Order: sequence, then structure tokens, then C-alpha cells
Amino acid sequence: MSSSPTPSRPDQGPPPTDKGKMAIAAVLLAIPIVALLWVPSYAKADPELFGFPFFFWYQFLWVFICSALTWTAYKLTLSARGKTTHEAGEER
Repeated sequence: MSSSPTPSRPDQGPPPTDKGKMAIAAVLLAIPIVALLWVPSYAKADPELFGFPFFFWYQFLWVFICSALTWTAYKLTLSARGKTTHEAGEER
């Protein structure tokens, strides 16, 4: 069995990164942390939604908000790093 040698590539260092996009991604990830650690803002029963106190539906709403913010931060991070080359056989 012979395998073709993998072409060597010179060490080019890390790819250029857009620091502005990375900062925005960091802010997007910090928003739910700050919002949920600020307990006095949502530690109340009123207003109710479908019989659920505000405390519960507010936290449940953050599940979806946090998912959207995390996905957006992920896409921004990919965009900030730009296109990178991958060798054959590496997963992307």
C-alpha cells in the first residue's frame, strides 16, 4: 500500500482576523450572561403569560434568544477569520 505524501506547506501563521467582528461576537455572547445574572430585573411574578409568572417565561424566552445570539456570533467568527485552506482529508 502506498500513500501519496501530503504536500508540505510553509508555516504561514494564523490567518488574518477581523478584530471588529470578533469584538461584536464577544458582545453578542456576553448579552445573555449579563441579562440573566441581573436577577432583580426579572425576579417578579407579574405580568403573567398563559398563567406562567414572568420569572419563568422570561428565562424560557432567553433559551431562544441565546441560541440566536450564539449562532450569529458563530457566523461572525467564521466571517472574521476569512477563508482558510484545508488539506485533503481534513474535515471542514
